[in-house]
Formats: sequence, structure tokens, C-alpha cells
Amino acid sequence: QQALESRSLRAPLRMSKTFKLALCQLPVGADKASNLRVAGEAIREAASNGARMIMLPECFNSPYGTSFFPEYAEEMPGQTSTFLANLARELQIYLVGGSFPERAEGKLFNTSLVYGPNGDLLAKHRKVHLFDIDVPGKICFKESETLSPGNQITVFETEFCKIGLGICYDIRFPELAGLMAKKGAQVLLYPGAFNLTTGPAHWELLIRARALDQLAYVCACSPARDESAGYKAWGHSTICSPWGDVVATTDEHPSTIYADIDLGRVEELRQNIPVFHQRRHDVYTLAETL
Repeated sequence: QQALESRSLRAPLRMSKTFKLALCQLPVGADKASNLRVAGEAIREAASNGARMIMLPECFNSPYGTSFFPEYAEEMPGQTSTFLANLARELQIYLVGGSFPERAEGKLFNTSLVYGPNGDLLAKHRKVHLFDIDVPGKICFKESETLSPGNQITVFETEFCKIGLGICYDIRFPELAGLMAKKGAQVLLYPGAFNLTTGPAHWELLIRARALDQLAYVCACSPARDESAGYKAWGHSTICSPWGDVVATTDEHPSTIYADIDLGRVEELRQNIPVFHQRRHDVYTLAETL
């Protein structure tokens, strides 16, 4: 918290119009140390390829499942947060640490940490909307069996632009995306782990929908698929432009995708299609309650 407060007191950052973003679609297994090692290798490779901001998948340090969350949960500072901070500082990158099970306040959270090029903690997002669904005959999953929800809208500032952060199921809620855009976010990041039921039907559709309704770049980073796992991730990490175009994507296998984020394009489209100024605040409102 102190790091976040001290960060907010600094002079405003000068914004650059473009930057290179990488999404690392990682294999995730039962060995936490191995998961961190694999993540470190992918991060180093992406940085060597010129990425200034690198995002990891949801639950990148542990298998995804309610039975695993208590076992792999960490307090802060801990093994995973220290790993992320040190790599961001060493490589001088913005590092969006996917998510991991966080233990705090006597509860468990699905938490994403963002570190800046000097290793400072820029943002911490706890998944606001827990993944509780029941599609008969296909999938039943209840994150709320072990996790508690976060209660904040997360937008952080970089030298490029303001960036909004959600986790997986958060992408289904345009209200959250709208509030991030209202706070000035031009890029929305979602580490996520859709499954083989919702993934083929909704993953790309939701990414493109949020890009269009917020006229922002929307980027979603999944774990690679493990066919032997109880929960099989869809994969297909994707970066979408504010016009709704898919500018980078992949399949279910481990890989890293890249895109040059053109903030001038965001500004241009928000001027050409000025929906933010055309909202009927006399008829409806989009407001933060906490």
C-alpha cells in the first residue's frame, strides 16, 4: 500500500504513443518452482524481443482449481510477488503477473500484481466477479467455494497510458470495463483461463466486444492447455484493437504473442465515434459505489 501511495505522489508521466506488448501463454503444472522458472524464461525471451510490457496468465504459478487454491496461496510479500518484482526491476519492464492465489485478511483471493520497471508495485487487482457457473452436462465450477471477491476497480498509470486490469470472469461485465475506461484506461488487460465449454463460444467474442464498447485495446492471456489436467484451459491468448480486429492470437499450445499498441488509434477512434460524450446521463448512469 505504501508503494502505491508513494507512486501516486510523483510527477505525471510523459506518455508515449506506441509500445510493444507481449502475452506469455505458459504451461502450468503442479510444481510451483517449475512454474516460476518457466515463466521467468518466457519473460526474459519476450523482453529480449523488445516487449516493454509483459502479461502472464491467470493462476500462472499453480493449477487452476478450488482444491489447489489453499495449497498454493501466498501472503505478500512472498515467493511469487518477490519473483515478479525482481524480474521487472532487472529487465526494466512493466510486468503484469497474471494471477495467483493470495492469502490475506483470513481469506483467499485471486490476485494480479503489476510491477513497474523499477520494481515498484503499481497495482493489485483482486478478481471482482468470481467464476461460479453451472452449465448442465458440461461444466460446474464454483470459485466461491474457496475464494473471496475483490471490491475495487483497478487502473494503473504507465509512461504510455492508463491501463485497466481485470481477471478472467471480470471480462463478462461491461460495467467494470466501462468504469476502467471512465478512469482513463486506453488498454484493458485480462489474465484468464476460459475452459473448453465457454472458450470456443465466448472467449474471442468477449474480447472483441469489450474492445468495441470501450474503444480500447483488450488483451487476454490464458495458460496453455494441459490435456491431463482436471480443468482444461482454452488457451488462444488474444490481443484485439479498438476497432474490434484481432491483431495477435495463438492456439492452445505454449507460446508468446506480440503486438504494437498504437495509442494514437485509440484516440482517433474515440474522436470518430464519440460514445463517451454521447451517453445519456439524464437517462442512466455508470458509477462506482465504493
